[in-house]
Amino acid sequence: MRFVIQRVNHASVTVEKNKIAQISRGFLVLIGISQEDTKETADKMIKKLLKMRIFEDENGKTNLSLHDVQGELLLVSQFTLYADCKKGNRPSFINAGNPQLANDLYEYIIAECKKEIPVVETGSFGAYMKVDLENDGPFTIVLDSAQL
Repeated sequence: MRFVIQRVNHASVTVEKNKIAQISRGFLVLIGISQEDTKETADKMIKKLLKMRIFEDENGKTNLSLHDVQGELLLVSQFTLYADCKKGNRPSFINAGNPQLANDLYEYIIAECKKEIPVVETGSFGAYMKVDLENDGPFTIVLDSAQL
């Protein structure tokens, strides 16, 4: 499982010219799910995500978590995080989780995050989406379950 976590001042998702999700200060998280991922994998990733201290405290140190700043979450499924670009110029997505597994885990991640964070918005699984954001910093972290 891979999470690309972007600290944002605001972010939104639009599908077919309709804005379906919008957050203020918080994290935009792009979520890639592989064939090997499980709920246990998701639990580890969620724990790390929610405890990530990348907001500045009163001394300018990145020492505050999403909870500490009453931050919001925008969770967007993105199978392209498992692109394999080793051969040729056209990426292969063979390592991405099949749609049923990926959607089930995506929905699980959403449900678990909603238990901890008051504002959790989402993209639309499998849809063509336009994601708009103002990255704060910019500050972007890549979490890979293979490295946890």
